[in-house]
Amino acid sequence: MAKAKPGKKDLDSYTIRGTNKIVRAGDCVVMRPADSDKLPYVARVEKLEADHRDNVRVRVRWYYRPEEAIGGRRQFHGSKELFLSDHYDVQSAHTIEGKCVVHSFRNYTKLENVGAEDYFSRFEYKAVTGGFTPDHVAVYCKCEMPYNPDDLMVRCEGCRDWFHPSCMGMTIEQAKNLENFFCSDCSSDDDAKRSLNAFPILPLSEHKAESKRRKR
Repeated sequence: MAKAKPGKKDLDSYTIRGTNKIVRAGDCVVMRPADSDKLPYVARVEKLEADHRDNVRVRVRWYYRPEEAIGGRRQFHGSKELFLSDHYDVQSAHTIEGKCVVHSFRNYTKLENVGAEDYFSRFEYKAVTGGFTPDHVAVYCKCEMPYNPDDLMVRCEGCRDWFHPSCMGMTIEQAKNLENFFCSDCSSDDDAKRSLNAFPILPLSEHKAESKRRKR
């Protein structure tokens, strides 16, 4: 008669090897890739368990970087942007290198300082089909692109929409030195000329929902 295999036990936490950092279900972690040339993987811990030999395994839900997704990285994707995928996996807990924080898009734009451990996610991603949720987001500027928190934007005093300085024929340095701005739709030719001497810049963290929005 075959012997019953020893069971597994659920764990409440796991201490990352070589550190005093404790990981629990719901935490986001950075995991070592098999290929050392690749960037670390980012995942959300769903469950921790140990076998009869105390080998700890972790069930994770992967975050994808834009370049790992179907369609690749696009202009509006931030450098710290991730997609929460429907791809689940089980890995050895020893591959966990550290903890990180994946913020909501709104909270990320409010950070005064972005650290190495800070990421953000505004989309869920279906790994097989390449589909995104939501499949529509607000777009801005005359280029009609979604907001990239890495890019400086300026707000029109008329329509309150946001614009990239480069789309308005300006450099970042010019934008920072100006005091008032009216987009071409809100200004006459004379106003447009005057705006070159006055172009107010607002911190990206003040990006507000009242901005004029269009749907892609």
